[in-house]
Amino acid sequence: MASDFSRTLALLRREKRISQRTAAGDLQVSQALLSHYENGLREPGLSFVVRAADYYGVSCDYLLGRSLSREGSTVQPASETGIEGAEADPEIALRKKLVADSASVLLDAAAKSGSHQLVNELATYLSVAEYKLFRYLYGADSSNPEEAFRTNAGRFDALCDARMKLTELRIQCAANGGGALGLKTEEVKLPNLSLASLPGDYPGRAESLLQVLQEVSDSIEEFDRTTKKKK
Repeated sequence: MASDFSRTLALLRREKRISQRTAAGDLQVSQALLSHYENGLREPGLSFVVRAADYYGVSCDYLLGRSLSREGSTVQPASETGIEGAEADPEIALRKKLVADSASVLLDAAAKSGSHQLVNELATYLSVAEYKLFRYLYGADSSNPEEAFRTNAGRFDALCDARMKLTELRIQCAANGGGALGLKTEEVKLPNLSLASLPGDYPGRAESLLQVLQEVSDSIEEFDRTTKKKK
């Protein structure tokens, strides 16, 4: 949490394009103390966190790394948002909304770039992931015949991984204008994907993507800390 705060505090100041001296004066602290906060050498008190959040126009949750939404908003279960056709279990409806909205934003952003290659590669990646997940569920029932698929149960998993890794490379290449990995060279103009602009550019869906990004960020950071402790 402390590292999130220091990183975000420094980022917000750079985004505002002001000097550390100016920010320190406005936030009523010394420049040396602000430097300590931005470099993670000191932890601030609650009053400074509130002042900094007000000063930069963000929520305390965003400043503390608890949310990637600058307003600190989260997508609520269906029973609280009135999602049409929501399941009896609002948590299931919420997970479906987060995944569907996030995929929609990614594909829309790719479409705005003007690159059909990029859209196709993103769609391919998501499709292979869906195929792989379906095979896991399908294979969990031993009564389902393996012959329904051309690739047998012992090979599909590794083959999907290989296909996804290649597609990851092709996505990166396509996003940079192609020219390799079988992709033609083209002019690509990706839209602004800054976390601050997403809610305005993709209203009603960006919040889901931000929540997914936050949840995955938290989970991989926790995994990283766990593996470091084992070493």
